[in-house]
Amino acid sequence: MMRFKTKELFAGLALAFIMLAMPSIAAAQQTVIVVRHAERADGGAAANTGMTDKPADPPLSAIGEARAAKLATMLAEAGVTAIYTTEFKRTQDTAKPLATKLGLKSVAIAGKDTPGLIARVRKDNAKDVVLIVGHSNTIPEIIKALTGKTVTMRDEEYDAMFVLTPSAGSVTLIRW
Repeated sequence: MMRFKTKELFAGLALAFIMLAMPSIAAAQQTVIVVRHAERADGGAAANTGMTDKPADPPLSAIGEARAAKLATMLAEAGVTAIYTTEFKRTQDTAKPLATKLGLKSVAIAGKDTPGLIARVRKDNAKDVVLIVGHSNTIPEIIKALTGKTVTMRDEEYDAMFVLTPSAGSVTLIRW
């Protein structure tokens, strides 16, 4: 009789543990798509112009605009419900065709605030499909914060897409 009660106790504790863990597991059920902004009109020239301490904020080139339009076509049916960019025009312009197509407004977060971006995505979009448009130097930070995995990007690399999905307690990272 005592043995049966011990089994019931362990089964009850296991069930309680699972029930307590479920909200955190469910909250992580999201997909995050991370891309770099499309090609810059200045061809990727140095950030500082020498005339001011403010970084250059070039628009997209014609090739960049075409890439942004293609991204909108590719992700139109992906279920994106939130879009994050940095404060720079090139990230906002990369996201704009998709945002327009989906009737969404992009949220701009400072490029230097990766912790703030990650906190916002986790808090406000735990169950959503999220697009993040970043830079060659911020994408590795974003991926590391969300997955613990290290990626690199070349400065001339504009066509990589990272798809992060939760899977059995970890996050699967696919790079296209």
